[in-house]
Amino acid sequence: MYPPHHRLRLTLTAVTLAGLAIVATGVGLRAETPPPSPTYLPSVSDLMIATIQPRHIRLWIAAHSGNWAFSAYELGNLKGALNRVSRAQPLVDGNSFADMTTAVTQQPFEALAQAIKQKDIGRFEQSYADLTAACNSCHQALNRAAVVIKVPQSASVADLDFAPGAA
Repeated sequence: MYPPHHRLRLTLTAVTLAGLAIVATGVGLRAETPPPSPTYLPSVSDLMIATIQPRHIRLWIAAHSGNWAFSAYELGNLKGALNRVSRAQPLVDGNSFADMTTAVTQQPFEALAQAIKQKDIGRFEQSYADLTAACNSCHQALNRAAVVIKVPQSASVADLDFAPGAA
């Protein structure tokens, strides 16, 4: 058997080696952990298709269904969605997305709000056509003239009931 001071030295050596093994294993585990995935940031096109286009369509359907409350709701959603797109993608080809969209949509949005408030389908149709033309002018200015939106020809949203008071 070893004298007491040798046993103490052996115990300390074993504890030190065990600690080094744990540290080495921990370092190895950290090195093997994959780096975090980059955050997904949708493109302007992704956001326009996913958030703007459906609201544009539902706004038209709601008014043509006589559901003026839902029309007002969708107009607010459309404005809000454009604001959120501008926060997610502040610049498009070096231009301020917020400035561009405000410049082309402010007047049609105001006219649409008035038409909705007055429940005037004729005025709504003209204002909606103006909004649609404004959107297309922005597409053209950004060299995306291939993207042409139009006034819907029919209602095609299968999961919403646009009848006023439906619930």
